[in-house]
Amino acid sequence: MDENRIVLCGANAYERKYYFNEKFNAIPDSIKDELHIICVLFTEEVGGIFTIVFEPDGSLSLETNAAEDDYYYDEVSSGLLVSQIRRKRQDLLESLSLYYRIFILKEDVSGLLEKEE
Repeated sequence: MDENRIVLCGANAYERKYYFNEKFNAIPDSIKDELHIICVLFTEEVGGIFTIVFEPDGSLSLETNAAEDDYYYDEVSSGLLVSQIRRKRQDLLESLSLYYRIFILKEDVSGLLEKEE
């Protein structure tokens, strides 16, 4: 895994655990709760491990994988659910990416904000 990638949060169906990176505690609780729900429901539905990761450029990756011997993991449903999350939670994912670029990467995004208006 690239050391410049940072995990925001994730859930593990095998250990029945949820993880949220404390580095992002400044994110509002309502968004943290939404991320928690997304991650846990994902692993409840298809199994395996699901993570939301910040890429070095500030974009977000939704990643899922499973143990080799996990015959219950549904790879097709996994891909469909990732697509559904990207589509239905697009605003949330874009906002998190913007947050990362401003507060972590310290980018000047004023030009981006002016273009959106």
